[in-house]
Amino acid sequence: MKVSEFRLAVDEEFGDPQGRVLVKELVIDDLGGRTAEEALAAGIPTAQVWTALCRANDVPRERWHGRGRPVHS
Repeated sequence: MKVSEFRLAVDEEFGDPQGRVLVKELVIDDLGGRTAEEALAAGIPTAQVWTALCRANDVPRERWHGRGRPVHS
């Protein structure tokens, strides 16, 4: 997952304003007590950050994969 796909996925799942707040302020245990933004800056793989963010916010598992990625027909 590219960072641009991560950002799009966050916007699609949580909405633009709320998603940005979650990425910057929500401390996630699965990311070593970091925010998603801190985890990305520390080099944690984007897909791992996305999964941790979803898990921390009780996003249904069926919405974890594919968010933020272009739809191919």
